[in-house]
Amino acid sequence: MEDLANSIQRGSLDWERALRCIRHALRTTPSPDWWKRVLLVAPCYRSHPQGPSAGAVFTSEMICEATIDRIVELLKLTNSDINCWQEWLVFSDIFFFLMKNGCIDFVDFVDKLILRLIEGDNHILRTNHVTWLLAQIIRVELVMNALTSDPRKMETTRKILSFHKEDRSSDPNNPQSILLDFISSCQNLRIWSLNTSTREYLNNEQLQKGKQIDEWWRLANKGERMMDYVTLDDRSIGMFWVMSYTMAQPACDTVMNWFSSAGAAELIPGSHLQSNERVMVMKEISPLPMSLLSGFSLHLCMKLAFQMEDSLFSGQVVPSIALVETYTRLLLIAPHSLFRSHFSHLSQRYPAILSKPGATLLVLEILNYRLLPLYRYQGKGKTLMYDVTKIVSALKGKRGDHRAFRLAENLCMNLILSLRDPFQVKKEGKGPTEFTETLNRITIITLAIIIKTRGIAEADHLPYLQTMLEQIMATSQHTWSEKTLRYFPSLLREAMIGRIDKKNLAIQAWQQAETTVIAQCTNLLLSSGDPSYVMTYISHSFPQHRRYLCAAACMLMHGHPDNINVANLARVLREFSPEEVTSNIYTMVDVLLHHIHMELQHGHSLQDLLSKACANLAFFIWTNELLPLDILLLALIDRDDDSHALRIVISLLDKQELQQRVKLFCNNRGSPEHWLCSGMFKRADLQKALGNHLSWKERYPVFFDDAAARLLPVIPLVVYRLIENDATDQADRVLAMYSQLLAYHPLRFTFVRDILAYFYGHLPGKLTVRILNILDLGKIPFSESFLKHMSSSNPVICPPLDYFATLLLGLVNNVIPPINTNSKSGSMGDTSNNTLRAPHNKTPAASQSGPTNASEGQKSFYQTQDPGTFTQLVLETAVIEILSLPVPATQIVSSLVQIIVHIQSTLIQSSNGLHGPPNGVGQGSVLPTSPSGGSTDSLSASRSSASVSGINASNFVSRSGYTCQQLSCLLIQACGLLLAQLPPDFHKQLYIEASCLIKESWWLTDGKRSLGELDSAVGYALLDPTWAAQDNTSTAIGNIVALLHAFFSNLPQEWLEGTHLIIKHLRPVTSVAMLRIAFRIMGPLLPRLSNAHSLFNKTLSLLLNTMVDVFGRNSQPATPVEASEIADLIDFLHHAVHYEGQGGPVQASSKPRPEVLALCGRASESLRPDIQHLLSHLKTDINSSIYAATHPKLVQNPS
Repeated sequence: MEDLANSIQRGSLDWERALRCIRHALRTTPSPDWWKRVLLVAPCYRSHPQGPSAGAVFTSEMICEATIDRIVELLKLTNSDINCWQEWLVFSDIFFFLMKNGCIDFVDFVDKLILRLIEGDNHILRTNHVTWLLAQIIRVELVMNALTSDPRKMETTRKILSFHKEDRSSDPNNPQSILLDFISSCQNLRIWSLNTSTREYLNNEQLQKGKQIDEWWRLANKGERMMDYVTLDDRSIGMFWVMSYTMAQPACDTVMNWFSSAGAAELIPGSHLQSNERVMVMKEISPLPMSLLSGFSLHLCMKLAFQMEDSLFSGQVVPSIALVETYTRLLLIAPHSLFRSHFSHLSQRYPAILSKPGATLLVLEILNYRLLPLYRYQGKGKTLMYDVTKIVSALKGKRGDHRAFRLAENLCMNLILSLRDPFQVKKEGKGPTEFTETLNRITIITLAIIIKTRGIAEADHLPYLQTMLEQIMATSQHTWSEKTLRYFPSLLREAMIGRIDKKNLAIQAWQQAETTVIAQCTNLLLSSGDPSYVMTYISHSFPQHRRYLCAAACMLMHGHPDNINVANLARVLREFSPEEVTSNIYTMVDVLLHHIHMELQHGHSLQDLLSKACANLAFFIWTNELLPLDILLLALIDRDDDSHALRIVISLLDKQELQQRVKLFCNNRGSPEHWLCSGMFKRADLQKALGNHLSWKERYPVFFDDAAARLLPVIPLVVYRLIENDATDQADRVLAMYSQLLAYHPLRFTFVRDILAYFYGHLPGKLTVRILNILDLGKIPFSESFLKHMSSSNPVICPPLDYFATLLLGLVNNVIPPINTNSKSGSMGDTSNNTLRAPHNKTPAASQSGPTNASEGQKSFYQTQDPGTFTQLVLETAVIEILSLPVPATQIVSSLVQIIVHIQSTLIQSSNGLHGPPNGVGQGSVLPTSPSGGSTDSLSASRSSASVSGINASNFVSRSGYTCQQLSCLLIQACGLLLAQLPPDFHKQLYIEASCLIKESWWLTDGKRSLGELDSAVGYALLDPTWAAQDNTSTAIGNIVALLHAFFSNLPQEWLEGTHLIIKHLRPVTSVAMLRIAFRIMGPLLPRLSNAHSLFNKTLSLLLNTMVDVFGRNSQPATPVEASEIADLIDFLHHAVHYEGQGGPVQASSKPRPEVLALCGRASESLRPDIQHLLSHLKTDINSSIYAATHPKLVQNPS
């Protein structure tokens, strides 16, 4: 791929396409993981050749040009008096990342930037933003080398200094203005310290200005009073920002001193602890606000992060919550520059960190309650899951270590549920899973959600899916109920459906051991039990009997928990390993449910039995806090095949004890947007936060952990299970009761999107609205028309076409990469128009589907942590809107297809009405359904493609910033992208709509048309929509095929098999024209399927069968057709099979696979002899096929 990237000529169409992609990435900030997959290190920085890349790659020259384009774009926005400081901050983070990783040749970059800004346009550089941007990277090693040891260092230094501008702001006390005013001085001081030989170029006035920074710092530190970073005025903030560029270490030290300024206090141990060990804790203070941190130099941010880690993980004093919070805020502000994979990073810095319980707990808390979305954004969720799994595996059999284990397990649950594609349960991929039983069950549910709502994206995920299921099933004893399985995707359901339910075996084992277990537990658990018997029980009881301890306790209660010796039971459960406690919970649930059924047979009241069961469980959970509630709830919902299990779950969730616990957690925690909290955090009491079982021997205090927070991954799964069991009213109640808690869910937006997709077509409208209200609707870019429609008195009516059209326009403006100046599709004028399509300073019109509720300007990562970028947020908000509409998929798809089929005529006519005919095209020149251009046939009343009624497109074009032709193509692209995000119900309907539209096209069914006319018609109909739109020769079939291609290109690999449905609807194919359409629809898929051999074979077979429809031995076409008429299709088939055999671009040595030759050979036997002749080499016969004769496998095994 690198050779291919290097072969692209500057200024070519491919070059412009690459730049379009990079520019879009620089605006929308995809994850560093994406950048690393597509970037090449600049040749001047390579010590050895770079390894091959799996996907498309961009050269350093492309990155350099796109980066300069983005700088120019931001300068133009700045010069337009648009406040885009946030955009500059986001861009500087990516710029630092690109420069640090050697993806831009710094010297070459400065040369090209000076040409563009100074010599190319003297008026664009009016501020010091470029100087500030270069000051951010001046300490990067590659940049320092260029300024100290590169032969061109003098010239490069001179050019860097030439970017300086005297910044005169209307608001001199604004922090940004102060920073930009002093940044040249900062840069001069840094260069002065780097290299003595370049000092002659420095500006003495700027060097002297540096003394003002020193003077401010001297006065700010005067006296004994510590600088209060929370109440700094704007001038002080600006000056401190300046100082972060000149005196990073003093700035770092004073910030660290702030956190220790309140002193430390000794932690008073709980009454249950007898310890002489002193634990000192930093007293709380306010964390540094985001408004202050955002202006720090990236160099200071990196220094702070390292020094904070020293204090957090190797200090002698337990850190304050403020210090931990500020540390996480730093990582969220600069996700590209500051991200570190914590376990590998910290283990390198502090090799013994995992042997320090306090440090391990703190890392786990930070990851679970602060950085989970960051890891998903970085694409490091799987890596973190493997790291945490190692901790879980090491602790699950270790006696008494419950707190760290349960926290690690909860983190692992959240990580598994956050993944978006299938994964190996072991990094090495072999051997049984190291997951706990709980994690095994969570993994299966996650797989079901992923496969059903997102599909399997890559072909290489399919092979290890079966291995993964085998690994899980080898250690998990669970079977899922029929009600759960009916919602599973077929791929998973078929793997699970034959699994034997071992619940009855578990009950039989209990019945066999019951007498012995009850006898042991009578001695241990009755109120008169001997305390000395505890150690006897722990040391001498059999492991298979210990798993029944809690079940036996339930039986001995007889509805009176007071009968039980709580002290003995608590002590034994603490001495158990976490794995034994989990086993006790799952076994207790099975025994309890079995006991209810047995008692019912003896005539007892169900209500009384359920009440006693809940009282028994309350004894374990709240009264004495002996068992973790989250695991108990998961155990109960996994027994939904028992009609009583979910009733017990609802009863437990209804309990006032839990409601009060959750309310207390929410009140103490503050805003879910923790990075906005400015006051002091309140540390919860360890025992009150985690309960007796988890806190009994612990002294290390909690930061963010809480028993209520452990329910965050569980409540959504409870809702899933209730919906599966048709208990939608109960699901509604649970969501209403726990809406305040779910506001703290780190991925609640994803939860809403996934649950709507998973149960699409099965959710009542009331529950759908309840699910939507989990979100903070004011911060999600829902279209106003959607919110009005959902709140209307009759939302079951399908929204008008105008709603769907504006939804697509929102995707064009915010998601689809803008078309750049040099695009073949026509000039758009100034490149800054691309950014100005969605104005920073205006609220979109009420009917627009853009981000009507979103705040202005570009978002930082911490503002869009879920789903990760603003682009994703807009796209997935559109998906949520579609999934929430209370109308069937048939109506939605029909509306979208109707818009796309007529899009050019709609836009042209609306544009003509406003501005007159564009490009000389008159009002009457509507788009033809026939490709015969301006013929009278195409314009007749019955055959013309008039604009769509119901769309108010009068201001579509002006709102987009594109021409009619460009916008029509981008709307098709946006529609394909949107449909590909929706569940397969929508895809099937699209295939039906597309096939009907094609088959009903009058010029294909008109028997009077000659073969030549039809060939000409197909050629026009299938013209690239970009060119067709330019020439005003777009057709209904051309648009629908373009829509299908945009749709296919965004579909996950697994869902591509459904594409065959459209050809099945078109068959039997009776003409060459229809055959060409079939090839045009499916042809682009074949190269993409080169690594999915099974699906490639099916698709190739389908195309060959359509050829047999027309050219079969027994076919009788109305008009005789020569074989030469389809020579181009035969050539395409030859190329496709070679591409698949090579697994990429065809080379001289490429050979088709034997299975493909065999498939083609079988199909050719049904074709006419003249067609067979053209396919003679696509056989396994070494005597007639040159491919077979030169294929090593076929030559060795000629049979």
